[in-house]
Amino acid sequence: MSENLIQIIVFFAVTALIGFLTYMHCRGKGHSTETQTKEYFLAGGGLAWYFVAGSITLTNLSTDQLVGMNGNQMALLALWELSAVVGLFILAKVFLPVYYRYKCTTTTELLEQRYNDKNIRAVISVMFFLGSALIFCPAVIYTGSLFMINMFGLNIDIMAIAIAFAVVGAMYAIFGGLRAVAVSDTYSGVLLLVMALVVVFVALKAIDYDFSGIPPERLTLIGDDESPIPWHTLLTGMIFIQMFYWGTNQVITQRAMAAPNIKEAQKGVFAAAGIRLAIVPAIIVVPGIIAYKLYGDIGDAAYGTIVGDLLPAWMSGIFAAAMAAAVLTTYNSNLNSATALYVCDIHQAYINKTPNVPKLSGVITAMLTVVSLALVPVYASAESIINLLQQLYGLLSMPILSVFVVGLLFKNVQANAAIAAVLFGVVFYGLVSFPISPLHAPFGLHYIHLMFITLISCVSLALLINKLVYGLSPVISWANTAEI
Repeated sequence: MSENLIQIIVFFAVTALIGFLTYMHCRGKGHSTETQTKEYFLAGGGLAWYFVAGSITLTNLSTDQLVGMNGNQMALLALWELSAVVGLFILAKVFLPVYYRYKCTTTTELLEQRYNDKNIRAVISVMFFLGSALIFCPAVIYTGSLFMINMFGLNIDIMAIAIAFAVVGAMYAIFGGLRAVAVSDTYSGVLLLVMALVVVFVALKAIDYDFSGIPPERLTLIGDDESPIPWHTLLTGMIFIQMFYWGTNQVITQRAMAAPNIKEAQKGVFAAAGIRLAIVPAIIVVPGIIAYKLYGDIGDAAYGTIVGDLLPAWMSGIFAAAMAAAVLTTYNSNLNSATALYVCDIHQAYINKTPNVPKLSGVITAMLTVVSLALVPVYASAESIINLLQQLYGLLSMPILSVFVVGLLFKNVQANAAIAAVLFGVVFYGLVSFPISPLHAPFGLHYIHLMFITLISCVSLALLINKLVYGLSPVISWANTAEI
């Protein structure tokens, strides 16, 4: 039996097993008319802590991480994951108590209650929605398709694989809702983490644990001014990037809000933090560094190449199934969360309060899938996928975080003042961070520093407009202790 045939058989067998286990766990969990929204988007509030941990881990950890970060082929990228642990603790101890106190289905629901204005909820939802539709969904199916091509040595158009990923991922999101997404995340996550660690050890053995000959700048965790993460960015924007991603991003927090209570949710988040600290840094940088020694600077092709070359056929089939599952679960997680934002924050607020949630969600998911596929060629032309993702999402992250910061810390702030600051922040960050702008990188500042400046500017402008235009003085009132 040929190696390719063994890979394919194992791949489909493992993929089918994950699908079957997910079906067995989720069957009979229907969408009653009274609880359609909660069941579809929060799994009926019934996710145990291990499903919360598994879903958070695999929603974040996919081919955009494994392919993109290993594609930089340097240890420095581990700082994203180490600082993410801080972000998860902030989610558990700062944001989750507020979301549970206000009984939120979406993170943006908190904004409506704090600002007493549904329009600010809608504006931020649209921004999150666009982030998933235009950035994360197309990026994850592109990197997943690229990995499969490199690992199996396929000679087919990348769009063929991207279409397969998009269609299957959409089916999970449409027919299963968050419960199916979270359960499949967990089963796939265990498999992916085990296999990713196997890749690390196999790669280390391939170079006999000898890192000699690799340039020192690819092995250091202290980045200079020319590196992707200069050390001083850890003191400014990095912590706020993590606060935004783990604390306010619907794709992540939706899993933690689907637990039966705050204690179960926090337990799941802490477990996810432990996994991220103990396992993730190694699997997202070590194979890439070793690929540099074996093949040279091959960029985003590094991970798929080293897996395809070093794993035996039967094992690479299992790993391909794990990676395919990671692509599907990250993709359908983004689809489910983006759909939740549209249904709960836009459609129910402005169009129809009692829609058929599964049917409406299916239509929105299908539309998002088409948009994702249309943008795959754009990401295929990127020099570094992970750096492009971080820079693009900077357009949204700090402006959105500013609304949460103001809303959590103050009362008596007019919603339109915060909305104006958000719009300013998007334009400002675009002007100072993208090379086509004449204001690009003022004083040579790194884009992570520019994120911090954007956040401070947005918060300050919101409070200034609130005072000068609306004549209101903000009152400090922490959301977790204030009256609802």
